Amino acid sequence: MYRSGDVITSKPRTPEMDGGRYHRAGLGFILMSTDLAAEQDFFTMAPEGVGVHITRLKTDDYTTPETLAQHIANMAEAAARLQPDMKPEVISYSCTSGSIVNGEDRVFEQIAKGAPWTQPMCLVTGVVDAMRELGARKIVVGTPYLDAINVAEAEFLVQKGFEVLDIQGLNLETGLEFGRVTPAYWKKFALEIDHPQADAIFLSCSGIRSLEVIEEIEQAAGKPVITSNQAQFWSCLRRAGITDQLTGFGQLFSQAGTSLLP
Repeated sequence: MYRSGDVITSKPRTPEMDGGRYHRAGLGFILMSTDLAAEQDFFTMAPEGVGVHITRLKTDDYTTPETLAQHIANMAEAAARLQPDMKPEVISYSCTSGSIVNGEDRVFEQIAKGAPWTQPMCLVTGVVDAMRELGARKIVVGTPYLDAINVAEAEFLVQKGFEVLDIQGLNLETGLEFGRVTPAYWKKFALEIDHPQADAIFLSCSGIRSLEVIEEIEQAAGKPVITSNQAQFWSCLRRAGITDQLTGFGQLFSQAGTSLLP
């Protein structure tokens, strides 16, 4: 029995160790402070043995090109906080519109500055990866954004070689509003904007609750559905060498993504 003032001397032991809970890979994500959806989406999709590590940027809850442009200033510092001793295989900036406004190359540069051991990623890179993997050239896009951001997104997608048959936004201003739109409404919205010639439907934004209705939309529309969090997570997994074909998150996860594997 221990008594106050006693000296404690532990017996020598040899603990049994393994590769740890996240023995297959670690993925890091830089989220907005206002994002109400992505964190749970990532944990929902994570296969056994794959770690999900989250940090957040302090962001204004008013989503405009001007506020999004401010994210880049703290990107390197945010990346440096993501489990530096574990060294995640991939670290991704998890903001669709912010990735477009700040530019993929600038985001990669800042993530690499803060975490030189990782493969830098950002959300729109994963979206492009997903569209190309699915062979989607003609697309329709649904967003929660203001139209100023929709214009920037349409221009980005066209520059990447996609034909945007239509892009429609909900003209919401804040991340908190984004996260309160119901999954059922995203399904309704997606089917409303679908076009007979579209190869895929893209629901854009990491802060929306669209993951859980992907397969319902695919069944109703008869075509692939891409969402920001699904596409980003699929691409990060493949880039980390994880080829699991997950169920429940759309046709994309049946794709091997061999061109992305390390």
